[in-house]
Amino acid sequence: MIAKNYKDMLQAKSVIREFSEYATKRGQEIGYENVFDYSLGNPSVPVPDTYTENTIRLLQNENPGSLHGYSPSTGLLSFRQKVADSLNRRFGMNYTADHIFPTSGAAGALAHAIRCVTEPGDEILTFAPFFPEYNPYVNLSGAGLKVVPADTQTFQINFEKLEEMLTEKTAAVLVNTPNNPSGIVYSADTLQKLSDVLNRKAAKYGQDIFLLSDEPYREIIFDHADAPYVSKFYKNTLSCYSFSKSLSLPGERIGYVAVNPACTDAKQLVPMMAQISRGIGHNCPTALIMRGVEDVLDLTSDMSIYETNMNLLYDKLTELGFTVVRPGGTFYIFPKALEEDAKVFCQKALKYDLILVPSDSFGVSGYFRMAYCIDTEKVKRSLTALERFVKTEYPDAMNK
Repeated sequence: MIAKNYKDMLQAKSVIREFSEYATKRGQEIGYENVFDYSLGNPSVPVPDTYTENTIRLLQNENPGSLHGYSPSTGLLSFRQKVADSLNRRFGMNYTADHIFPTSGAAGALAHAIRCVTEPGDEILTFAPFFPEYNPYVNLSGAGLKVVPADTQTFQINFEKLEEMLTEKTAAVLVNTPNNPSGIVYSADTLQKLSDVLNRKAAKYGQDIFLLSDEPYREIIFDHADAPYVSKFYKNTLSCYSFSKSLSLPGERIGYVAVNPACTDAKQLVPMMAQISRGIGHNCPTALIMRGVEDVLDLTSDMSIYETNMNLLYDKLTELGFTVVRPGGTFYIFPKALEEDAKVFCQKALKYDLILVPSDSFGVSGYFRMAYCIDTEKVKRSLTALERFVKTEYPDAMNK
């Protein structure tokens, strides 16, 4: 008999991927340049030249065996040490190589972090709106994901609901800041209040409550805003990072878990993750990619295009009567739809070759996500289609 869980998942495919597949098919009909595809968060800016040059140098000059052979189960020591040094330099932490575990992107980081701090039957809380893949990440580990309803006024944390839902079954809380899909950055006040709640609840229940911080958009910040480093606020934090966005390397699948040195059993967690890898069929990223990244850790791609695109969309959306909380980072914006059913709203948008993603799978109804990691020229052309869509389908929107 085949596995029922995974068979059932075939009937609940990612809505993001479904809209992306539609966009690809439509592009074959009319030319993809004429499809305003805001479905998929695939970085659109080039990788830094320094990374490319560094990787070429390695391939030309280094021993092939060291670049293409198996690396240790805990990853290359040089990569781990340089990540620790970079985090210490940038955020005033005191990591050592022993606190860094290389992974296949942020998804791999979360897979290990979740299993480090939960037993089957435990609960992990996260906050709507949230990345839909958190459901399989958590639920297929044996733990259960519980979603705290959104504060739709700000998309900061809904602390009233968190207090209600955080119980002795809660092993961890999972945060994503800057946030996919809202683009909101949690403020220092929000993170301090979260730390206070977790410390109080952990003392009440006599157990550790871990904070899992999903941080792939950490470097994409707008308006020179502050993006507080989550581990600075709460000692039992595992930071899960990916270079997919900062270096535009999603296909290389490279990231890490950074274990706060102050957390419970800090020195044991990285060796534990190496054992977890044995059970989930994951081993550390390739040596070549770790070597290529380790010398460009403090660089990023030129991500100014994302802020330009955000401003264009935010200004047009508000002009057309949408309610939208201004993003503080990422390459996503999360407006309220112009009717209650976001799926119907996004289906109507397809007639104008606008590919928008309804919000239901993000844990909030009545909104939609736009991933604006596309060329600015295309964003500008899409504004005409967006205006035509609203004026035709929702002529009263601008009069509200």
